[in-house]
Amino acid sequence: MREIKRIACVGAGYVGGPTMSVIAQKNPNITITVVDLNQARIDAWNDPDLNNLPIYEPGLDAVVAEARGRNLFFSTDVDKAIEEADMIFISVNTPTKTYGKGKGQAADLKYIELCARQIARVAKDDKIVVEKSTLPVRTAAALKSILDTTGNGVNFHILSNPEFLAEGTAVPDLHNPDRVLIGGEDQEAIEALVQIYEAWVPRDRILTTNLWSSELSKLVANAFLAQRVSSINAISELCEVTGANVDEVSRAIGYDSRIGSKFLKASVGFGGSCFQKDILNLVYIARSYNLTAVADYWEQVILLNDHQKDRFAQKIIQTMYNTVNGKQIAFLGWAFKKDTNDTRESAAIYVADHLLDEEAEIVVYDPKVSAEQIYRDLDYLGTRSPAENRRLLTVVSEPHQALTGAHAVAILTEWDEFKQYDWAKIKEAMKKPAFVFDGRKILDRKQLEGFGYQYYAIGE
Repeated sequence: MREIKRIACVGAGYVGGPTMSVIAQKNPNITITVVDLNQARIDAWNDPDLNNLPIYEPGLDAVVAEARGRNLFFSTDVDKAIEEADMIFISVNTPTKTYGKGKGQAADLKYIELCARQIARVAKDDKIVVEKSTLPVRTAAALKSILDTTGNGVNFHILSNPEFLAEGTAVPDLHNPDRVLIGGEDQEAIEALVQIYEAWVPRDRILTTNLWSSELSKLVANAFLAQRVSSINAISELCEVTGANVDEVSRAIGYDSRIGSKFLKASVGFGGSCFQKDILNLVYIARSYNLTAVADYWEQVILLNDHQKDRFAQKIIQTMYNTVNGKQIAFLGWAFKKDTNDTRESAAIYVADHLLDEEAEIVVYDPKVSAEQIYRDLDYLGTRSPAENRRLLTVVSEPHQALTGAHAVAILTEWDEFKQYDWAKIKEAMKKPAFVFDGRKILDRKQLEGFGYQYYAIGE
């Protein structure tokens, strides 16, 4: 079997950067080069100050510090990395299509195809090509067709190795994964990748399947997790009108060993780069095979998630006497979850969009998300002009700047620091009556009401 001495990873984003950092940490004998055409991103990965890494993940700085410069390198020279590598990971973006057939549902594979064509053009000897991006079923067939018909006559072996990281815990997830999934048709290529992971993952946690099962398993895993979130959020609305408490219901059913307690936390809705994108992809695949009932079933998970965000925004408006025009609303959190600076599909974006339509004046504080990113998220929606977004929404660097003079506080991300605030003192600086809308259910109702707040939490 061919020994893997050099690995290239195309794509230095949320998957490629952390994954390759840990693989390099655990395989000091393998040289790993992460490449990306985004010069600013590569510069950030190479920044001597580890606080400036482009991705915030607890523990990632220590992993990068150990491996960078030893056997982990970040570069914009894509051709050189491809040419020298024995194994190439494709970890480029696969966003939902915004045009043409499948718009709004299908995965946009243009970056995958461009990457495959570049590999085919550059490669001069046999390569193992590993799909790390989340892809529709049978993408590997398209990849192999491009590589075999446009290449230089070299042999390419395609493997599927989907990631199952949870942002905010990516480093622990990589260090101690539930499982590593490798799909392929060539046993020697599969074994080469198995051996890389075996440097720290027990063999019984490395699952091997055929290509198609591996590709589909990633979509299905995210769909099942998202389904649980939407399920408990549907029950949260029922709890509010019946007098039940969703936390108590969740705890009761979570004790059932057949159900379990994970992903049963009611909230303002799920976000992130994977859940919505992967379910929409699943819906599109089902529809393309005329599996209408299957597509409708999974689409409802998305519809319920959108409904939860709409419902939260409407609750804010209704509670504040049916108008938020000119009222200052402090948003605590913009990231889609704590311990990450990722804002993709964050509930905060859509709740803000609804409230800005009503001319609310929103002031945002998030410990890790930049003002540039927040405005970029809003501008991308195209609901109003960039100038209007900046007139109505302000981003601040200290929480008291958002909370002082606010009519209401909306908690959109479950950052731990929000629980530590002096909420009695905060109330004195707010307009009265002071409203708190806890979209992540992280504060204590009795304590907040004891301070004199009008407190609303989902599912109560």
